[in-house]
Amino acid sequence: MNQLSKTNGTLFPSFFDLTREWMDWNNSNYAASGSSIPAVNIRETQENFEVEMAAPGMAKKDFRIELDNGLLTISAERNQEQEQQNEGRYTKREFSYFSFSRSFTLPKNVVDEEKIAARYEDGVLRLLIPKREEAKPRPPKQISIR
Repeated sequence: MNQLSKTNGTLFPSFFDLTREWMDWNNSNYAASGSSIPAVNIRETQENFEVEMAAPGMAKKDFRIELDNGLLTISAERNQEQEQQNEGRYTKREFSYFSFSRSFTLPKNVVDEEKIAARYEDGVLRLLIPKREEAKPRPPKQISIR
């Protein structure tokens, strides 16, 4: 949402204006199967956004991450079957299906979409979403007086 800041009256958009959609999870997230949605932590540094999603018991192959016109969608699906047989008859058979999908609108003109990276380790999916050079904060520039 790239618009003029309404709160500080400046010509420059504030960070909160740029990331309002990024931080608004209520309207854009849904669970595809009605199951629980994994918790997400989002941290901003000067260089990146770092996303952590707790999804224990999943495998890397279970995830699908897509970026379409600034909409980042993280989804996963897992099917699991276990059965115990006794002389060709079922004595116990269990199966489960789990899926979810979460979507986030990335701030326009802030992230470098070509450099987004993801890894899954120890039950946590981590995404590194780098900021564009022009979106990174810069130290104040000293202007010399002649």
